[in-house]
Amino acid sequence: MALIRTGCPIWTHEQWFGSLFPANTLKEQSLATYARHFNSVEGNTSFYHIPDEKTIRRWAEQVPNDFRFTFKFHRSISHDKKLLNIKDELHLVLNRMALLEDKLGCLILQLPASFSPSQLGTLTHFIQLLPKNFRYAIEVRHLGFFDKSDNEKAFNQLLIEHNINRAIMDTRALFACPANGDKIIEDAHRKKPRVPTNVIATSDTPLVRFVGHPVIQTNKPFYTPWIHKTKQWLDEGKSPYLFFHMANTVDAPWLAEAFFNDFKQLYPNTLIPSMILPKTHNNQLDIFGA
Repeated sequence: MALIRTGCPIWTHEQWFGSLFPANTLKEQSLATYARHFNSVEGNTSFYHIPDEKTIRRWAEQVPNDFRFTFKFHRSISHDKKLLNIKDELHLVLNRMALLEDKLGCLILQLPASFSPSQLGTLTHFIQLLPKNFRYAIEVRHLGFFDKSDNEKAFNQLLIEHNINRAIMDTRALFACPANGDKIIEDAHRKKPRVPTNVIATSDTPLVRFVGHPVIQTNKPFYTPWIHKTKQWLDEGKSPYLFFHMANTVDAPWLAEAFFNDFKQLYPNTLIPSMILPKTHNNQLDIFGA
């Protein structure tokens, strides 16, 4: 049955204790508590550090059977070596992630902006090394993959042929917010890619990374088209992954809640994740005067 996988880029934050999590929640209980609200997570931790076997097994034990981890390939593969001579690193990552068994949702390859269409042959070779029993998504940031040319067509066709998702990054809401000296927003503007939002499903589990405006209500016109697109994907039998980001990360759960509340209003008969969260301690509404 087609369903939505959704979550945040992390499963714990110090400011969630006493808001998203009950105040008496222990740090080691944060993943299990997070999994009461969300059925997936975009685990950015694996981009910087490959977790050991004991850690991965412990994570898997803390979540229900229908939970799915979505991790990134380590940066040594994507950024340091740019997919060249990476068999040892790839073998290590895949063996570790296999320990999650059915709780592994998707592995994301996030390529740097310097990785251009001229390296499509390198990407093709990398894809050929991947076992077919995992799901994958690839995120590109070089503008040559967004220019509607033969380069973009060749990239999309490569993904379709191998049943790999083109990871969709939507940062329009974030960049609609001027920094005005706010260091958190300035940092997010610097780190997040400002690339066209390419709405395409190259596999049956399309993956969207939505980066929100700091005022939650301001996001509605930006995410409403994703509600309609998600409904379309569900009707087509696809099972999309939707991950919600915020510049400060703290308020990401409540951005997801707003999205699914509006989804329910538009499509009341569609089966979607139930999203009733504790009231956020601070979603920056007062700061921005909304």
